[in-house]
Amino acid sequence: MADAAPERLVVTDPVEPAAPPVSAWNIANALTVVRLLVVPAFIVFLFLEGTGWRLAALGVFMFASITDQLDGFLARKYGLITDFGKIADPIADKALIGSALVCLSLLGELPWWVTVVIIARELGVTALRFVVIRFGIIPASTGGKIKTVLQIFAVGFFLVPGLLDVVRWATMGTAVLVTVATGVDYVVRAVRLRQVARREQV
Repeated sequence: MADAAPERLVVTDPVEPAAPPVSAWNIANALTVVRLLVVPAFIVFLFLEGTGWRLAALGVFMFASITDQLDGFLARKYGLITDFGKIADPIADKALIGSALVCLSLLGELPWWVTVVIIARELGVTALRFVVIRFGIIPASTGGKIKTVLQIFAVGFFLVPGLLDVVRWATMGTAVLVTVATGVDYVVRAVRLRQVARREQV
């Protein structure tokens, strides 16, 4: 009787354990919370008279703006992206930019129509985020990031004492146009997300 053929050893790739969920308690989200906390100080400084206080308001505004760029960088580099961060980060941005626009309009330095257009867009997009959150979370687009940077520079230029009006308005006008355009883009993306989610449910 012939010897039985030796059993073949089948080597399978080991199953890698699933990566643990990212905790919301991380440095990126902490910076987002700090950005929210400094908004009241920025408002107070902006309403105090004197060049020194205006520069203090500008300093707080720029500090908060830097944390906006830093927390996004850290979240992407170290995998610290969380659902909390996806929602809290744009809210912190809107709180900072929105308060700056309203204060500048109250001080008579910025027309109210600019403030209304930008804030209406931001509030509309935020509301839309919560409407479609059951279908999924829409991350910030490249256009949205450019919009945020333009708004930061536009507001920052209005905070700088004695800066030429042509510089201020060239930047603010560009920021308004991009703000409206990205708002329309977000609505389109939200509609597509909802359509995809409904097709998957069928």
